[in-house]
Amino acid sequence: MNLVIDIGNTLVKYAVFENGSIVFDQSSESGLFLSKVKELFERFPKIDQALLSSVGKLEHKERDIVSLFCRVHVLSPESRVPFKNSYATPQTLGMDRVALATAAFYHNPRGNTLVIDAGTCITYDMVNNYGEYVGGAISPGIRMRYKAMNDQTAGLPLLEPSELLDFIGNSTETSMHSGVINGVSQEIDGVIDQYRSRFQHLTVILTGGDFHFFAKRLKNTIFANSKFLLEGLNYLLEYNKR
Repeated sequence: MNLVIDIGNTLVKYAVFENGSIVFDQSSESGLFLSKVKELFERFPKIDQALLSSVGKLEHKERDIVSLFCRVHVLSPESRVPFKNSYATPQTLGMDRVALATAAFYHNPRGNTLVIDAGTCITYDMVNNYGEYVGGAISPGIRMRYKAMNDQTAGLPLLEPSELLDFIGNSTETSMHSGVINGVSQEIDGVIDQYRSRFQHLTVILTGGDFHFFAKRLKNTIFANSKFLLEGLNYLLEYNKR
């Protein structure tokens, strides 16, 4: 059994894999890390390998806690990856994007794949049909856009994301929701169209914590997979065992 842990900007995600399939996953706030890890090893005592990934600096204590229970690989720019990395600054490439590119490589090994991760930031990552990671884009996520409108104006409230009834807002709040949710939907569709114009037979994967806001709003055909990042981390753990 494998354990993968993704330490993100807002939450820590945990997933247990057996024979390549997820058998358990959950999220928690970072302050619950120790208790959640202990619970996982009590529930799944056969876990013998773990991978830790962090979008920021990984604290030694987190690695040390997990290493009390099993062997640990900390994902870093020095970790082995199965794809050709053509990013100009590979040392700055986020580990979340490395995991998404890895999942794309294994899910569609001979095809062009664009992965869109709708999280704290919205990331676009492209792996071509030669197994080459060519890069992508980063833009503000939906909560970041709501917060920016509140922070940078005197009168706009801080809103929680909400589904749209209509793209035409008839109040300040519904206009803000339209600007964010409809605006991001149009952005994603536009980016997909750009990639389709350059890469033939493009497969598009949508994932991330906010993917459900867009999965049914996009005009482009996409495959929604909320576990794509976790699957990529497990592939990387297996690849780095060799």
